[in-house]
Amino acid sequence: MIENWAPSDMPICCAVGCAREVGAQLVSLGVNRYILAYDDEGSLRRKVPKMAYTVKGETGDWEVVVGLEVHAQISSQSKLFSGASARFGAEPNENVSLVDAAMPGMLPVLNAECVKQGVRTGLALNSKVNKRSVFARKNYFYADLPQGYQISQYEEPIIGEGEIEIDLEGGETKNIGIERLHLEQDAGKSLHDQSPTKSFIDLNRSGVALMEIVSKPDMRSPDEAAAYVSKLRSILRYIGSCDGNMAEGSMRADVNVSVRKPGEPFGTRAELKNINSIRFVRQAVEIEAKRQIKLIEGGGTVDQETRLFDPNKGETRSMRSKEDAHDYRYFPDPDLLPLELNDAYIEDCKATLPELPDAKKHRFIDDYGLSPYDASVLVAERETAHFYEKAAKASGDPKAAANWISVELFGRLNKSGVALVDSPISAEQIGALIGLIKDGTISGKIAKDVFDEMFQSSKDPGAIVEEKGLKQITDTGAIEAIVDTLIAENQKQVAAYRDGKTGLLGWFVGQVMKQTQGKANPGVVNQLLRSKLDT
Repeated sequence: MIENWAPSDMPICCAVGCAREVGAQLVSLGVNRYILAYDDEGSLRRKVPKMAYTVKGETGDWEVVVGLEVHAQISSQSKLFSGASARFGAEPNENVSLVDAAMPGMLPVLNAECVKQGVRTGLALNSKVNKRSVFARKNYFYADLPQGYQISQYEEPIIGEGEIEIDLEGGETKNIGIERLHLEQDAGKSLHDQSPTKSFIDLNRSGVALMEIVSKPDMRSPDEAAAYVSKLRSILRYIGSCDGNMAEGSMRADVNVSVRKPGEPFGTRAELKNINSIRFVRQAVEIEAKRQIKLIEGGGTVDQETRLFDPNKGETRSMRSKEDAHDYRYFPDPDLLPLELNDAYIEDCKATLPELPDAKKHRFIDDYGLSPYDASVLVAERETAHFYEKAAKASGDPKAAANWISVELFGRLNKSGVALVDSPISAEQIGALIGLIKDGTISGKIAKDVFDEMFQSSKDPGAIVEEKGLKQITDTGAIEAIVDTLIAENQKQVAAYRDGKTGLLGWFVGQVMKQTQGKANPGVVNQLLRSKLDT
């Protein structure tokens, strides 16, 4: 038994230390993480919260504070203020109108579809839709921004505050605040690798509609930042407002990182610009936090600046000083009237939303009995959730369907580099396979061999079982004959089992399964062996 267990007023760090001394187990309960410690009889003695993520420095632990500005390209056929195509992959400067090129006298005309997608996204993020919003000119020089200013929103964005729930390790969740969502046009692209002496400009992206989604600084670890981007991407893809293709640049993140001693005010943040993968978001936070800690502990100060993350070198480097809002000289764009929305319009947008990931996750937990982790995995993509529900319905066993999809199918798809949409095994076939296990036609072990054949040939499981003669032997008489012979020929093992080495039961089961090529019903085998060995 544990003596002198940590009192209730002991600091958490001390209590965690005590837990480690007795081999405590780290588990997740609801939205909190706990260290659970048990006495040697298995009784729970106490639970204490696990300490938050920190980075170790020379002067002690540091806390990381993260906020993100995610730029998501709106799924629309044309750009935000012109009729030019927003299609990705066109030849350089193929999708450029006179408006995008900022020719004299050209006036912007707001794309109604982009407004609708912005409102739908705000509703999906549990955010306030502002009935009045204003487009402003954000003045700064980019070589690939023909106007010399960007049309964006500043003081009056289309979407106000909200929050989303992110999924963390072990089924935990955490709410992350949304500060705002505003609409703006994208800049073009400078190409520096086409010539050793010249840079080229591609304006295809100039004027493409973006949603800039700004979080509150609520994240406290690289994993939380990655989980936030993952959940945001999932929501956007569910509702179809952005395809979330980070490799093509249709979704990218500016990551704001600062560090502080736990409990102290926020430190000075640095912005890591245009990070285009969830893995890089995690890496960038880790690397930038360590850089800032080393700088501060060395007597320096963190500058408010924009930095670039180099994943190949594993470092961040300075790009330019970070401007404040007044440096951009925002003012309302005189060519665009304020955008006025009414309740009927907002309700119409709301009616177009599908069941969102969090609602679907909680339904899977409540209706299908899935764990929070399994439910989170299966709802991450809308297509995956739909596939799972079809398999669950076909099998009549939602938990088994979740296991076969998340472990067996996903494992083979990942290894083969095949997307779920191109899966050689259908949801109905998975349901049929589970049905064969449930009715005793095949064992779980043989089912995996059948699954391999299904993945290779796309054949139905029933056909494979018939062709290969894989039906499970359930004839008690046939199995009993094998068991009797086995016992008669292995009296030494029988005597050892009866002398207390009950682990030998597994050896006997294995021998029966070997002789039947794995076709014997394991339940029948175990029952017969126990009845005969225990007499």
